[in-house]
Amino acid sequence: MTSRKSELLAFSLVNGINQSLARLVDIWDSIGIQEAMRVERMEAVKKHIELLLKDMITEEENLKSRIEKNIITYRKELDTLYHELTIDHYQIDKSLTVLQLEKDLRIRVESLMKEKNDRLKELKSLQEEDKSLCIDLCATPYYIPTGSVPTRQQLLELQEHIKNLSVERECRVKIFSDLRQQIHQLMKEIGHDPQTTLEKDAVCDDAEAFLLTKENISALQLIVCQLEVKKDDLLSTKENLKSKVYNLWSRLEFSEEEIKHFEASLKSSLSEEINEWQLELERLEELKRANMQEVIENIRKELLEFWDKCTFSTEQRESFAAFSDGNFTEELLVKHEDELSRLKSYYEKCKSVFEAVERWEQNWRLFQDFERKASDPSRFSNRGGSLLKESKERTKVQKMLPKLEEEIKSFIDTWEAEQGTVFLVRGQRFMDYVAKQWEDYKLQKEKEKNERMVKKGDTPVLKTPPVKRPNGGPLTMSTPNKNRKLNGTNDVSVMRATVNGMTTSSSSSSSSTGSTFYSITGKPPLSAQKTPFRSRLPPISQRTPLQEFNSDKKQFSKPPGTYVEFTNTDCAEIFGQKDLVKKSSDSEAILNSTTKDILH
Repeated sequence: MTSRKSELLAFSLVNGINQSLARLVDIWDSIGIQEAMRVERMEAVKKHIELLLKDMITEEENLKSRIEKNIITYRKELDTLYHELTIDHYQIDKSLTVLQLEKDLRIRVESLMKEKNDRLKELKSLQEEDKSLCIDLCATPYYIPTGSVPTRQQLLELQEHIKNLSVERECRVKIFSDLRQQIHQLMKEIGHDPQTTLEKDAVCDDAEAFLLTKENISALQLIVCQLEVKKDDLLSTKENLKSKVYNLWSRLEFSEEEIKHFEASLKSSLSEEINEWQLELERLEELKRANMQEVIENIRKELLEFWDKCTFSTEQRESFAAFSDGNFTEELLVKHEDELSRLKSYYEKCKSVFEAVERWEQNWRLFQDFERKASDPSRFSNRGGSLLKESKERTKVQKMLPKLEEEIKSFIDTWEAEQGTVFLVRGQRFMDYVAKQWEDYKLQKEKEKNERMVKKGDTPVLKTPPVKRPNGGPLTMSTPNKNRKLNGTNDVSVMRATVNGMTTSSSSSSSSTGSTFYSITGKPPLSAQKTPFRSRLPPISQRTPLQEFNSDKKQFSKPPGTYVEFTNTDCAEIFGQKDLVKKSSDSEAILNSTTKDILH
């Protein structure tokens, strides 16, 4: 269709030229131009038309040439852009005309150039941001070769890099802010002035000037650690000075008002406080030298207090000979201070043991109180459940004593193994000390019992003193080796004792092998009905002092109607190797009084 139009236009053009020439001929005819002139003019017209067509053809040929050059240029640019943008080559449609190809290539080039410029613009912006963050953090910028066009992947990685740097910067800013605040606070507390450039930069008002590098952050953390160590040292020095000053205040008997006045005048920073405490200590040292006797006597009061706390014996206390020295000199003061310091250190090292020993002694005193109350007849007149309450407390104390003994013994064994030395309580090993307490208590009970018997006019019961048990072992009673004769004969006495106010009588039988108490209620003896009484206590070698004490009491506290068999040796041990019956006329009275004391 297009071809037909161009043919029609060409035909129309030829037709128009022919008409124009015919018109020219008509004009020339009317003018009367001769043939020669007509030929000349016709040649001029021809020449003019040919020249015009030639110019037009030249112009179109130039256009074609320019289009072809553009195609070549665009293709080269496209190849470059493909390489720079790292994209795949564009496939050209071979059916396109030259003009269409030139247009298509031009549009493609323009599109790729726009993408290239956009990438370069984005790269420039990101690099500026990256550069700023890297300067603040002293980090390495993301590398993209200079003059190259970044790929989309590179731009994404650069964005991620900038994002990470931004997060890191925020984190470092927070750390720096916290460290800066800590440094400022610590310097203020300890009275420290910035000395190094880094310390000055850390506390300066312009926080933006500080480079947030890892090295600088680490350096600030090191400064904080150094200041904290210095603060701890100053606090330790302050507490040491404060302790010495308080000791001197106490020894020099300063009033509370003077102490409070000094404390109120202290400065805010540690360095200034330490200077104040140091000056006060020096002043008190001068006063101490001027009041040497008073200070030493006050230290001696403290020594007495710590000797009591450390359960020192008289011998241990007397080993410090300087305590009785009356020549109050500086050397004597140093000895007292060293001894007091040693005692304090020893007490702190063994404080838990001393507290446990103190608990044992408290329970021991309670046990003795309960034993005294048990022998008081007036306690039965009390009402309101006091006896039941007393019984529960007594049982609790009796359970607590052996438990504490075992606990303390175990702790002391561990302590002695660690320290390589012996732990003493009032100059004795702990278990020896416990055994001695029980021994003294049993002797005191015997003494009180004999005193009661003397008051009643009865014969005192004298027991052989108990032998001290070795290494904290159980106590044993010494007994005579030979049997005593009762009423001058070798016969074994059969003694009848009544309980709860019943009468007693005595007789002898040569067929008996021991002494027997029996009831006169008319009932057959329990020994004929049941197995003789057996103790539930452990063997003597395994008994605790409390079990020994209770076993001794149980020997004399059988219930009414119970038969207890004694050999002559037992009777001699119980009654202190005295004749049970002095005279036949008063034997019953003696047996009655003895039985009452035993059962009491």
